[in-house]
Amino acid sequence: MRWVAIFDDAPGMVSVRSKRGMADHIAYLRRNAEEILIAGGLRESPGKQIVGGLWVMEVSTRKRAVELVENDPYFASGYRTYRLLSWAKALEDREVSL
Repeated sequence: MRWVAIFDDAPGMVSVRSKRGMADHIAYLRRNAEEILIAGGLRESPGKQIVGGLWVMEVSTRKRAVELVENDPYFASGYRTYRLLSWAKALEDREVSL
C-alpha cells in the first residue's frame, strides 16, 4: 500500500533543523529508505523557508506508516503535525524517477 504523509511545521521547527537535527532526520530517512520512497521539504515558493514536508511510503499497513512518521526525529520534536492519506498512482505502468 502507498501512503502519503503531508507535514505542517510550527514556527519552532526552524531551530530543530540545526545541523544535528537535520543529520538525525536524514539518517532516519536513509535507514528506512526501503519504505520511505521519497521525502522532502515543502516551501511556499522556491528559496523560502521550509514550512512542512511530504513523504511517499510503500508499507504493508497504515499502522506501519504511522510508526515511521512518529518515530522520525523531526516529528519527535513536537513542532510537526501530519496528515496521512492513502495514495494510488494513476499511471501504474509508468516508471518515474525524480
